[in-house]
Amino acid sequence: MTMTAMPTGRGEAEAAPPPKSRRTLVIALIVALVAVAAGGWWFMLRPSGPQEPKPGEVLQLEPIQINLADGHYLRLGLALQLSEKAEEVDGSIALDQAIDLYSGQKFADITSPPKRRQLKEKLSTMVRKAYHDEVLEVYYIDFVAQ
Repeated sequence: MTMTAMPTGRGEAEAAPPPKSRRTLVIALIVALVAVAAGGWWFMLRPSGPQEPKPGEVLQLEPIQINLADGHYLRLGLALQLSEKAEEVDGSIALDQAIDLYSGQKFADITSPPKRRQLKEKLSTMVRKAYHDEVLEVYYIDFVAQ
């Protein structure tokens, strides 16, 4: 026999599968990391439910005089904090509600700080409801009782 006819096992290259490249492993890890981050955002960080409206401009209304009980009067100026999405808000509704709320009030009630805060909160609630949440807050800019 000749040497060429005998298999030795040393000289022949065995058909072994090529090792997996690192590039495939890195791509798989990046895809997994992106999927985990997206899932975390979806379940933990995404906004849930209605969000608070952002404040926009402040609409200043002309002061008005309101008749109180016993011949007194109140000069009341208001400003409306509008939401960012509010469009062309007319202040006449807020002024009308202020007149309805303050007309006939006693002078002592208007000058009492706790009662004044209570009336302001009530007016703010009425105005927010009337403007369908386009108005976020009502501010006094002029408040003189005489």
